[in-house]
Formats: sequence, C-alpha cells, structure tokens
Amino acid sequence: MKFGAHVSIQSGVWNAPANAAKIGCEVLQMFTRSPQGGKTPDIDSETVKKFRAAMEKNQIVEAYVHAPYIINLASPVGHTRGYSIHLIREELERASLLGCKALMFHMGSAAGVGKEKGLEMAKDGVEKILKDYKGSCQLLIEMSAGAGAIMGDKFEDVFKVLQAKGGNKVGVCLDTQHCFASGYDFRDKIALDKTLKEFDDVIGLERLVLIHTNDSATDFGSHKDRHAHLGSGKIGLAGFEAIVKNKKLKDVDLILETPWEDGGSEGVEKDLELLKKFRG
Repeated sequence: MKFGAHVSIQSGVWNAPANAAKIGCEVLQMFTRSPQGGKTPDIDSETVKKFRAAMEKNQIVEAYVHAPYIINLASPVGHTRGYSIHLIREELERASLLGCKALMFHMGSAAGVGKEKGLEMAKDGVEKILKDYKGSCQLLIEMSAGAGAIMGDKFEDVFKVLQAKGGNKVGVCLDTQHCFASGYDFRDKIALDKTLKEFDDVIGLERLVLIHTNDSATDFGSHKDRHAHLGSGKIGLAGFEAIVKNKKLKDVDLILETPWEDGGSEGVEKDLELLKKFRG
C-alpha cells in the first residue's frame, strides 16, 4: 500500500512528480489537462521523456490520472455524450504514453433520462471507450456521493456498468467520502469490514484498484460531496487506521483529495503523515 495526493501540473505535466515528492507522496494523482475543458496540452515524446525521468528522480512509484469533470455518459444531448466518450478514450491513450497506472472518471448525471436508462447509456459508453483499446492504462469507475441524479453511488449500479463488453478489464476507484455520503460506513473496523464484504459480494474486491482517502464534512447518507482532512470530519481517524491496516487492501494505493487551504499543502502533508504512522 502506497500513499499519495492529487497534485498540480502547472507549467507542465512533468512537474507533477516533484510536486508530489515535496509533500511526501509515494504515488500521485493528476489531471493531464484542465478539468473544465479547454485547450489540451500535447503529450509528445519530449513530454513523455521528461515525465518519466521526473517520476524516477523523485521516486514516485505510480501515477494515476483523473479525467475532466465535464464528462457525462448519460447526457440526453448526443454531442455531449459523444464528446465524453472521445475525451475518456483520448485520456486513456495520453495516460498510457506517460506510463500511468489508471484513469478514473465520474459517469455523470442521469437527469433527463432516468437512472435505469442512464446506467445503460453509461454501459454503452464504456463499450465504445474500450473498443480496440490497446493501451496500458486501466479505466476505473469512481464511486459518487449520489447528489441529485448523479450515477454511481451504489455498488449495484457500478456493477451494471461493469457488465459492458470489455468491462472485465475495468476497475473501481472507491472514494471514502463519496461512499460514506452514499450510506457505506467506514467509521471503525467493524463498519469497514461490513462495507468491504458488501463490495466483494456485489462487485468483487479484485476490481478495487484505488481508494480516494478523504474524511467527510457532511453526515452519513447525506449524498453531499464535501471532503475534509483526516480526523476532522464525520468518518474519523479510527476508520482510516482500519483501512490502512486491513490486509485485504494491502495492494490498493491510497490517494488524498483533501483540501489545499489557500494554495497551501500543510493539511495534506499532515494527512500523509497520519497514513504513514498507521502503516508503521
């Protein structure tokens, strides 16, 4: 189990490994482009060379990529849906060039189409994304908090999308805050064991590739996406210690998406130190 955080790629994606090492990361997560869309920086041979050299120099073991937030595989607007499919596939190819382990994405909202149809559209989208894909970067579906018509807040819903053609190669990114807000408990060892058993029964623990490790600023079952530093939210430190010490999760990396206050990293650094302390 390795620990990391989401870090900036300002002035070039090759700067992410140094930014990660500076705060004590062993793995990292990043965007390769603006999360809100716009111009896409090229991933040319020089960029790949500089990024991989920076990963080695800063001793960052793995890199994960977060897809942009503008994706919606269940949009009733065909252009939006088509662009979402194109964007995820393009990000998979870009991440593969960089040597990144996995790319996680949010499925989007089923507003205007309904949950059942929305999940079918997401499943169809995943099939199109993976058609003839030969890259090395794995696609991950990220669990959501389920606000409004946002898809992916229940294990059963994610499992339906994993039934897509080629979906056997797709993994899951579990976000502790999102899942807590969706009604899955992590507050102590007993609660964690129950949640992991349910995940295993519905999806299979072998599909769990990454955990976004965030405390929750909102109540259990609130369906609100609000991250907090470890121990300062409604989950609490006992839950995160249980996650780190759980032998079933020993090969799953943990990535922090806790707040950077006014651009400062002090809170995130303390979160990393806590995880390392739990690991011993």
